[in-house]
Amino acid sequence: MTELKNKVAYITGGSKGIGFGVAAQLLRAGMRVAISGRNLKTVQKAANDLGASDKVLAIASDVTKHGDEAAAVKSILDKWGQLDVVLANAGVGHFAPVDELSEDDWHQMVDTNLNGVFHTLKATVEALKASKGYYITLASLAGTNFFANGAGYNATKFGVVGFTQAAMLDLRQYDIKVSTIMPGSVASHFNDHEPSEADAWKIQPEDIGELVLDLLRMNPRTLPSKIEVRPTRPDLK
Repeated sequence: MTELKNKVAYITGGSKGIGFGVAAQLLRAGMRVAISGRNLKTVQKAANDLGASDKVLAIASDVTKHGDEAAAVKSILDKWGQLDVVLANAGVGHFAPVDELSEDDWHQMVDTNLNGVFHTLKATVEALKASKGYYITLASLAGTNFFANGAGYNATKFGVVGFTQAAMLDLRQYDIKVSTIMPGSVASHFNDHEPSEADAWKIQPEDIGELVLDLLRMNPRTLPSKIEVRPTRPDLK
């Protein structure tokens, strides 16, 4: 997918953080971008902040509901007639010792982080077959490195990595490329964090956007199916 001008991308959880940063980079490359989130006003504000109103579509969708994602894809196809790139980015995190982790927090992570990427794929896969497009999940280094207080989050991100790698094998027969990106520390709003100058050592959302562009521009014969990315100098914090 070396020619990106006017290609169409859909980014879940695109109103802030990584999703917003990726959307900005794709727009700069000449793409059209739909972003979604649960609160339409928040997503509309993010779309206004991105500018280029004719190339941005704000959608209210809760990835825990397949029907919402199916409706989101219909909106995209109704507006632009195609869908070329999907970034399943929406995610949540709750961290506590496993014996203290609440059932509500466990289920919210499973529903959003794991069920959500499945719902997004199911809703977009036929459009991606038509475009021979690209499906990308936003996992985490927590999908390969377990840590104390992370049982629920680890479980979902390990699941995302496994799901994406198996989906890659299933979908390549349709010339759909599938990758998972596994970042370490990112300066984002994840888990109600407010980015500041103290986060300058971390990966920045626009860096993930550049990585997505690198994937899209790579010769189609080559597929980086699992990408780990981490801060270069965490000791500078």
